[in-house]
Amino acid sequence: MCGIVGIVSTEPVNQQVYDSLLLLQHRGQDSTGIATADGPVFHMAKARGQVREAFRTRDMRSLMGNIGLGHVRYTTKGAAEREEEAQPFYVNAPYGIILVHNGNLTNTRELSEDLFRIDRRHVNSTSDTEMLLNVLATELQGQITGLDLDPDQVFAAVEQVHERVEGSYAVIALIAGHGLLAFRDPFGIRPLILGRRLTSKGKEEWIVASESLVLENGDYEIVRDVLPGEAIYITLDGQMISRQCAKNPRLVPCSFEYVYLARPDSVMNGISVYESRLRMGDRLADTIARHMPLGDADVVMPIPDSSRPSAMQVAQKLGIEYREGFYKNRYVGRTFIMPGQSERKRSVRQKLNAMGTEFRGKNILIVDDSIVRGTTSQQIVQMARDAGANKVTFASAAPPVRFPHVYGINMPSRQELIAHGRKIPEIAAELGADHMIYQEVADLQAAITEGTSIESLDLSCFTGDYVTGTVTEEYLSWVEQTQLS
Repeated sequence: MCGIVGIVSTEPVNQQVYDSLLLLQHRGQDSTGIATADGPVFHMAKARGQVREAFRTRDMRSLMGNIGLGHVRYTTKGAAEREEEAQPFYVNAPYGIILVHNGNLTNTRELSEDLFRIDRRHVNSTSDTEMLLNVLATELQGQITGLDLDPDQVFAAVEQVHERVEGSYAVIALIAGHGLLAFRDPFGIRPLILGRRLTSKGKEEWIVASESLVLENGDYEIVRDVLPGEAIYITLDGQMISRQCAKNPRLVPCSFEYVYLARPDSVMNGISVYESRLRMGDRLADTIARHMPLGDADVVMPIPDSSRPSAMQVAQKLGIEYREGFYKNRYVGRTFIMPGQSERKRSVRQKLNAMGTEFRGKNILIVDDSIVRGTTSQQIVQMARDAGANKVTFASAAPPVRFPHVYGINMPSRQELIAHGRKIPEIAAELGADHMIYQEVADLQAAITEGTSIESLDLSCFTGDYVTGTVTEEYLSWVEQTQLS
């Protein structure tokens, strides 16, 4: 999971990109980077850490130009501790290309071999983004017949990228002296949204970003989502051209975006994240009513913040009092995206505090958005008991996460997942809860897609069915081995 943004403006974009990355900070806290183009010259600054701590005044002053892109990263491929792994990545030919990417490629072994032996290209990191950049550069080089670059050549190169690359990818790239290119994988697994605004002189300015809140904050009109397999090419003077570049595109967005990753005030693929979480709560309430013993909940409590909409709906539908029992320290990062188990364990007590007056002598129904490794949930249950709770029922607005997520979320190992190989009563015992209740897979899909024409979601971490069709048992074992080595 990462956050990306690209802007083509009539004025310097450095501050606009910076402000956009602040709004996308929830999508990644390991590193960040900004690149701009001033004519044929690129300027780039990137560093480890969050946006506010990464960039200084001198960095912003060096980022000249009216076209730019930015990235916030949380590690799914590549080493978190190396600044060299931070995006954007750059190649000097053809023309010079700078690229950012949200997602995960699932055929990196094959690409690495082909890039070295066939394309004669060298990658200097473990990042699949650098591989993707070099594939794009190779294919674009093969399209160029003269000095000029036209949109047909750009789109033909993207067509070849779709043929060679597997996995999830939302991409934004700058081509020196020419413009901005954005494209999305043929399944639209990771989000990408296009926006436009007019200047006082009637000129068009453009933005592409991971979430709609970035567009709205910048007073851009939301034009539409970039379609699965589609490429958007915006010239330096603001002309936007688009083309479908995939043979059989099909929209299958990642369900975890709506469960946890995206901010609730975003709309992606025509779906309000907030409203989908309300519907998750409605459907979860029905499941709770079927499985929880009568009288085993005096109050409903969310784990702030992303589970709050679902918890409110659970309380309302079940007629149980809604209370806020956990206080959140907002200066600690999201524990799910912290890289190691020890860091997650240490940060939970720093992040949350249980108010004893809300727990003492009560039967508590805790609602969380999802349970991945269970590290946070175990400590939350213990905190509730330490604060005086009588009984603790734990409910998840998402189904059990039993399988690795290979499309851009850091869930690489089945052994790390608390639900893998365990039945629900066993999970409850592992968490220390009296009861454990999960959302049904069909209910999650219905809650997210209700009122839309979307027929499918990527639910692979819940079902083990991988939408790209190329994820094998051998591949999953290889990913686990490389992550643990």
